Amino acid sequence: MEVKFNKKINHSINYHKPHFLIIGAQKCGTNSLYNYLVQHPLIAASLQHEIHYFDLNFDRDIKWYQSQFPELEPGIITGESSPYYLFHPLVPQRIFDIYPQMKLIILLRNPAERAISHYYHEVKLGTEKLTLKEAIAAEQTRLKGEVEKIIQTGKYYSFNHQHYTYLARGIYIEQLQNWMNIFPKKHFFILLSENLFNHPRETMNKIFQFLELPAHSLTEYLPYNSGNYSQPNDEIYQQLNQYFQSDNQKLAKFLNIDLNWY
Repeated sequence: MEVKFNKKINHSINYHKPHFLIIGAQKCGTNSLYNYLVQHPLIAASLQHEIHYFDLNFDRDIKWYQSQFPELEPGIITGESSPYYLFHPLVPQRIFDIYPQMKLIILLRNPAERAISHYYHEVKLGTEKLTLKEAIAAEQTRLKGEVEKIIQTGKYYSFNHQHYTYLARGIYIEQLQNWMNIFPKKHFFILLSENLFNHPRETMNKIFQFLELPAHSLTEYLPYNSGNYSQPNDEIYQQLNQYFQSDNQKLAKFLNIDLNWY
């Protein structure tokens, strides 16, 4: 049974902390998911779609972060989506230190498809000049020492780590373990992108249940920020699938789910 609500939001006076974060993964449908969520009558959108406080703006005061959320009527919640959070090594502890009860939502997509989508996203941005094959081959060199600098300094920004991590971002098992070493598992809702794309109404209502909200359905579930590019040849796609196979098996066992990514 669905319930109708009136959502009254004042963006001008007081501010509020987030109740949930979509933390990634990048190019897995986080934009679509966030847009579906904020159409629920009891969820208010943040002032910016991707605030990136805990990864790119952590030098700012916490009051600045809280100012990105609207004043809320009782019963209404808010949150944001910053898909670099999942991959950034320092973000889990930063969030836990401030919001230890935060609800965390994670989207996981076939990592081969995610890597390809990520590559063409960087091409569109103008940040990637190499071919897909060249970019994948160059990733290890581009990332050499970057994670260590991020961890050691706490303030170092790595352009390469944010933009050229086509393979590394697809090793989901390592990222989830990094987060779950800090947050209890009950704080996470992990879903497959394929389920969101193929069964959006059912999937969204499971998320609303996780957020302790009543069910809500949209008239249609349009894709947001979807890439439009030609698929690479089968050889590259198969090489990517083979590269991720072992880690995908570990992930399936860790989450106790069947991953139909081949």
